[in-house]
Amino acid sequence: MTVRKFRYRKIALAFADASIISGSAICSWFLTDLFFNIDLSTETVISSIIISIVCCLLSLYWCGAYSKMWRYFKKRDYVSCLLGMIVGTGIACLLTYVFERDLPVSYVIIDAVLSLIGICLFRFFFKSAFIDVVKAGKEHSAYKRTMIIGGGKACESLLKEIRNAESSPYNDDKNALFEPVCIIDDDKRKTGKSIHDVPIVGTSSTIDKYVKTMEIEQIVFCIPSASETDRKRILDICAETKLPVKIIPFLVNLMFDEEHTSILNQVRDIKVEELLGREPIRFDNEDIKNFIDDKVCMVTGGGGSIGSELVRQIARYNPKQVIILDIYENNAYDIQQELIMDYGTSLNLVTLIASVRDYQRMNQIFNKYKPDIVFHAAAHKHVPLMEDSPMEAIKNNVLGTFNTASLAQFYNVQKFVMISTDKAVNPTNVMGASKRCCEMIVQYLAQQNEGNTEFVTTRFGNVLGSNGSVIPKFKRQIEQGKPVTVTHPDIIRYFMTIPEAVSLVMEAAAIAHGGEIFVLDMGQPVRIVTLAENLIRMYGKEPYKDVKIEFTGLRPGEKIKEELLMNEEGLQKTSNKLIFIGKQIDIDPDEFIESLRMLRDAASENNEKIAVSALHDMVPTFTTPEEFNRKANVISKRNFRFDDDDEDDEDSDS
Repeated sequence: MTVRKFRYRKIALAFADASIISGSAICSWFLTDLFFNIDLSTETVISSIIISIVCCLLSLYWCGAYSKMWRYFKKRDYVSCLLGMIVGTGIACLLTYVFERDLPVSYVIIDAVLSLIGICLFRFFFKSAFIDVVKAGKEHSAYKRTMIIGGGKACESLLKEIRNAESSPYNDDKNALFEPVCIIDDDKRKTGKSIHDVPIVGTSSTIDKYVKTMEIEQIVFCIPSASETDRKRILDICAETKLPVKIIPFLVNLMFDEEHTSILNQVRDIKVEELLGREPIRFDNEDIKNFIDDKVCMVTGGGGSIGSELVRQIARYNPKQVIILDIYENNAYDIQQELIMDYGTSLNLVTLIASVRDYQRMNQIFNKYKPDIVFHAAAHKHVPLMEDSPMEAIKNNVLGTFNTASLAQFYNVQKFVMISTDKAVNPTNVMGASKRCCEMIVQYLAQQNEGNTEFVTTRFGNVLGSNGSVIPKFKRQIEQGKPVTVTHPDIIRYFMTIPEAVSLVMEAAAIAHGGEIFVLDMGQPVRIVTLAENLIRMYGKEPYKDVKIEFTGLRPGEKIKEELLMNEEGLQKTSNKLIFIGKQIDIDPDEFIESLRMLRDAASENNEKIAVSALHDMVPTFTTPEEFNRKANVISKRNFRFDDDDEDDEDSDS
C-alpha cells in the first residue's frame, strides 16, 4: 500500500457509493411500484439518480467521509456518512422537486433509507470481510504498516518522497517497507488534519492506543529536531509497544549532507545511545581547526575504534599529513580505503604497519615523518583477555607507551596525547593498572621539562559501539534468538559515543598546555541491564518474556562500578563546561624510573609473577576486585563472576 494508492482507493470508494445510490434508486422504483402502485417514468428515475449521486457525493466529501482511512472506520466515523447522506438527500429532494414535480414521497423515503443503509453496510462489510482477504493475500508482503511520530516538515518530506518513489520506475525494496497509516503529533491543533492523505490521529499519549487499533507494525520517529528530553520520553513510550522503531537523523544531517540526498535512505534503526537521556556533547570546532591545520598528525592504533575515528576527524581540518600506524593490517587497510574514497589525493595519507613495542621501528618512523602531533590510541584494552595474558598488557600498553612518548620527546613533537580509560582509576585488573601506569609515564615526562613536547592525557568511560563493546554482543544474541547475558543486575557504567570520545581527545589536545589529565563530564552512569532491556524492546520483543536476560556473574578483575577520578584528584574547570582537568598526583621520578625498569625486565623475561608484583608497586591504588566491590557495598550475596559487559574500548594492539 502507498499514499498514492490511497488516493485511488478514495476514487474507488466514491464510485462504490455512486453505484449504491444508483442501486438504491432502482430498488426504490421497484418497491414503489410493487407496494404503492405508483409507476414512475424512466426519465424521472434517471434524473433522480443523477441529482442524488452529485449531491450525496459532494455532501459526503464535505462531511469528511473520504478524508479518513476508510478501512478503519469506527462507530463515530459512520456519523460522517449519516450526516452526509442526510444533507445530500435533502438537497437532492429539493432539486428533484424543482425539475420533477411528480416525484412521490414514498419513493424519496425508500431511496434515502436504502442509500444510507447501503453506504454504511458497504464500509462495514468491506472492513470485516474484504480486508481479511487482502491481508491474507499479502501475508508475505514487504510493506509494513507504519506509524509516523511527528507531523512537521520532516514528516511531510518523508511522505512526499514515499509517494514519488512509488511512481518511479527505479523504485527499490527499501521504499516498499513503508505503508504510512497514521501520524502522531503533540500539537493538539493538528489532530484531525492530514499530511499527504495520512491522518494525524492524536498525541504521543495515544501511541499505544493507535498501535493496537490500526494494527501498526513499525514506528518511524520523525522529529529530528526534538530535544533529548522529548526524544527519550517519546521513544520510551514507543519501546513499550514492543514494535521496531526507526528514526530520522538530525535535521542538519538531512539538509546539508551531500552524500545522502534521499530521506528514505536515511531512515535507520534507532540506536541504543539515543535512549541514554543525555544531550550530545558539542565541542569548539574552531579550536580544533586551528590546532590541526597544516600539522603532521600521527595516530597509533589508527585502525581501532577510537583511532579510526580520530583519523576521520583529523582529516576534516586540513592536516599537512595523516599517518595511520597499526599492527593489524586489516583495520588499517579499511580506514585507509575509506579516506581514499572520501578525499582522494587531496589528503596526504600514510598507512604504516608497525608495533609500538618495537623501539627501533618506531624510531625510524619518527625520524622519517617528523610528526607534529601524536595521538596514542594503541593499546590492549580487553579486560578479561588481559587478565589471562597480563604480560601482553604490560608490554603493549606500558612499554609501548614509554617507547612512543619518549620518542615524541626526543623528536620535539609539539603535543603527545595519550588515550586513557576510567579503568585506570583505582584499578582492579591488569589492563586498568597498565593504563594507570601509562598515565604516570606521560606525567613523568611532562614533569621533566625536557624538550618542547606538551604531554596530555584524556580519560573517559565506556564507548558505545566500539570493537568488543557490549551493544554488538547484545545485538548478536537477540538476532540469533539466544538469551542476553549481563554480568550483574546492579552493574553500572559511564557511556559516551565514539564521536564524543574522539571530540574530547581533539578538544583536550587543542586547549592543553602540558601535564594535564582531561576528564569528561559523562552525566549519570547507566545500568547495563537497562541497556539490554531497551535494546530488546527496540527489536519489538519483551524482555524476560520473548528474550531472556541471564546474569552470568562478574569475571575476575572487574568492578561493579567504574570511577573517573581517584580520591587524591580534584577537578578544575576549563573553557568547556563538560571538560575538567584532574589534579595530577606527584610522582617521585627516581623511584618511578627504577620501578619501570624492573617492570620492563620482568616483562622481557615473561616472568608474570614478578611483572604483576612490580605493577602493584608502581600503582599503589591497584587492588583486587573483591576488595573494591566489598568496599563499594554493592555486591549481592550471590556468587557472581564477571562477563563481557564493558569491553568498551578499541581493539588495536599496535
